[in-house]
Amino acid sequence: MGDTPPPQNPRQLSDAIAMGKALWRDLVIGFAGQLGTLGLGFTQLAALYAIAGSSSLTVGDLAEVLGRSPSAASRVVSSLRARGLAGAVEEVADRRQRVLRLTGKGAALVAAIDRSRADQFLAVVRPLPVDDRALVAVAVAILADRAMTPRGRLIKAPPVG
Repeated sequence: MGDTPPPQNPRQLSDAIAMGKALWRDLVIGFAGQLGTLGLGFTQLAALYAIAGSSSLTVGDLAEVLGRSPSAASRVVSSLRARGLAGAVEEVADRRQRVLRLTGKGAALVAAIDRSRADQFLAVVRPLPVDDRALVAVAVAILADRAMTPRGRLIKAPPVG
């Protein structure tokens, strides 16, 4: 498919992996720059995405998702609340529990970040020949399908080190 044949030997595979790492590095650097411009830390961003992806997330749940203590998660939520990005509402089933929600401003910010990351990815993919773009689309679809657990969570890699 396309003008670029798949790697045939270890050297070609090694070169392809190196290019993949360089692409990933540039995407991460662009992402970090955007977070700096927005004045967001990565943990705050992770919290925004966790809140956006759940209709019943509490501070305790967020702590578990982020791998932080409940007090650390509470500080993250407080910082997001102070910026008008998130809030909490009483849970219907248990009024003692507060469920986290994005504000309109928080949802708009997540959407803008998604668009920016998609634009950066598409800037890399658009110049490819049509067949190669199709191959990338298929690969991304396969990855999205196979990288998720039956409960809709990303399959996690084993801890490093």
